[in-house]
Amino acid sequence: MPELPAQFNPSQIESELYQKWLSAGYFTANADSNKEPFSIVIPPPNVTGSLHIGHALDHSIQDLLTRMKRMKGFEVLWLPGMDHAGIATQNVVEKQLAASGVSRHDLGREEFLKRVWKWKEESGGAILGQMKRLGDSVDWSRERFTMDQGLSDAVLTIFKQLFDAGLIYRAEKIINWCPRCLTALSDIEVEHSDDAGEFVQVRYGDDQVSITVATT
Repeated sequence: MPELPAQFNPSQIESELYQKWLSAGYFTANADSNKEPFSIVIPPPNVTGSLHIGHALDHSIQDLLTRMKRMKGFEVLWLPGMDHAGIATQNVVEKQLAASGVSRHDLGREEFLKRVWKWKEESGGAILGQMKRLGDSVDWSRERFTMDQGLSDAVLTIFKQLFDAGLIYRAEKIINWCPRCLTALSDIEVEHSDDAGEFVQVRYGDDQVSITVATT
């Protein structure tokens, strides 16, 4: 009889157990099933780095729900995937290039895109490994990336439908413009700061007729 170790080492059994689950197809959803469906699309992590403790918590909650639903007899699909996070990923790759004294303009468009895709493969592979180490009971046969052709076609289709319905339109609006990236940024991508300044009131005209303009 082997001697019991003084401390429990889960990594010795988790990988083997997870592989058995995958081989048995426990997480693969059956689209033709007559069971009541239950589906979760995983909030796709960005390919800008590795998963952190927040991802671990979020995935644990989703994993708990999907496993519970399976035990209750539902046909469960937990759909895995990753987000390209365009601007953020571009910044990560540009910082790597800057460390070597090179800019994206030095490389040119095509070579820079190759570097970005190379980073996606490296970072994405690490994220997938982390998800498997967490024991995520996702259906890996349906893994998606936000720039997959099918998803891109779906986005264009829905975009046109919204445009035809008058829900998407072109108009003038104040936006967050990045002079370095030469693109618009969403509010969530902007860090706001409160800066001390002067509030000035300028009066135009004379003592009889005037207008006061306030500005910073």
